[in-house]
Amino acid sequence: MIKVYIPDNNINERIYIVNVLIGEFLGLDYEIIKSNKISWEIEIENGSKLIIQDYFFNKYKNDLEYLKLENIPLSISYGQKNNNQFLPEDNIPIIFGEDKILFNNSKEKTIICGIDIFASSFFMLTRWEEYVNNERDKHKRFPASESLAFKYNFLNRPVVNEYVEMLWNMLNFLGTNQKRNKDEYKIILTHDVDIAYRYSSIKSGLGSIVSDIIKRKNIGLFYNNFKNKIKVHLKIEKDPFDTYDYLMDVSNKYSAKSYFFLHSSTASKYDSDNYKYLVKIAKKIKENGHFIGYHPSYNAYNNLALFKKEKKKIEDIIGENLVFGRQHFLRFEVPTTWQIWEDANMEWDSTLSYADKEGFRCGCCYPYSVFNFLTRKKLQLKERPLIVMEGSIVNYQPEIDPDTMEKKICSLKEKVKKYNGEFILLWHNSSFNSETWTPYEKVYENIIKY
Repeated sequence: MIKVYIPDNNINERIYIVNVLIGEFLGLDYEIIKSNKISWEIEIENGSKLIIQDYFFNKYKNDLEYLKLENIPLSISYGQKNNNQFLPEDNIPIIFGEDKILFNNSKEKTIICGIDIFASSFFMLTRWEEYVNNERDKHKRFPASESLAFKYNFLNRPVVNEYVEMLWNMLNFLGTNQKRNKDEYKIILTHDVDIAYRYSSIKSGLGSIVSDIIKRKNIGLFYNNFKNKIKVHLKIEKDPFDTYDYLMDVSNKYSAKSYFFLHSSTASKYDSDNYKYLVKIAKKIKENGHFIGYHPSYNAYNNLALFKKEKKKIEDIIGENLVFGRQHFLRFEVPTTWQIWEDANMEWDSTLSYADKEGFRCGCCYPYSVFNFLTRKKLQLKERPLIVMEGSIVNYQPEIDPDTMEKKICSLKEKVKKYNGEFILLWHNSSFNSETWTPYEKVYENIIKY
């Protein structure tokens, strides 16, 4: 068994991140020992040691003292592989620490690592950065542009996975007799059902159709959309947003599963009243062997009572207990939203990607146990980080062409594949059959196919 000695401060935080990196991610047997040491020290079975220098928690002796904006690094350096043989990439972002690696090849080997892998991973996984930085967009979301990862150009990298790989390389070099977890790459296809059907009533869709003339000044588009609306009501054509069969067919074609997150609420102008369609949609999904999750309303991200009320109503309608899902509009307040999901007995959430930018918001492509840094407790809830939402590219990078979009997404997918992680993609049922989305429709299946 590996022994992990931790300094005698910020105990809960230290235990949590050791549990995640060494226990959940690497799957090793270990024992955590409180000590008077000034660094993280790992002793493996043969007596060899890995000393990871502490560049963060030892500065803040009192609980929660670290939770300040000024404690986010003002700059980021990169460790270089030509100086550090244990790096899995040519370089690695150093959030806390320095580019230093020392080791000897005596009988009982010792490595001294200057990159504070544990504090850097804690920073990314817990998202305490978002708690101390009050910048928000118009939907009260923390924007990608404010994140350290975006500012220093590593949002497109699963940096925590890189740290874990580096940690394993050092433990393996020291001669551990344990085998690590053998994770398997997965692609997980998710679909937020914000609007079940575009033309669900005589009034629905009329505002957009009128805008074809008033805003877009496109008479041809107005005519086509109005004609399609009439055909849908006459049951001559399927509704443009009735893409459920197509999405499941594509998943089946490539031996994948689709996760449909059902939404229905009238609590705000950003919600849609889908209640009368839930039984029909849920039945179709279950009959085809795919999965149903929960998509809480716009205002439920920080309101436990509303979260539970809407969840129960949907469950009662479809006759199924919902234990996973994603927040509507990707609205998320750390750690409040996680605690709400925990208190509602949810098993996993997949909200954490930025609305305005694709990539690794948590620096990670593995599911992991989350940590409420205010109560200082590890939760039962797992986060399965969302890597790409199609709207993050099309809506926030409107000049991008389909081929470039496909390359961007496939590049992220390859990085996930390298670390045998989960590539979680969000593609709404409504992101088809419109002037905006038709050019990008081929991208969806291409991503899965390749």
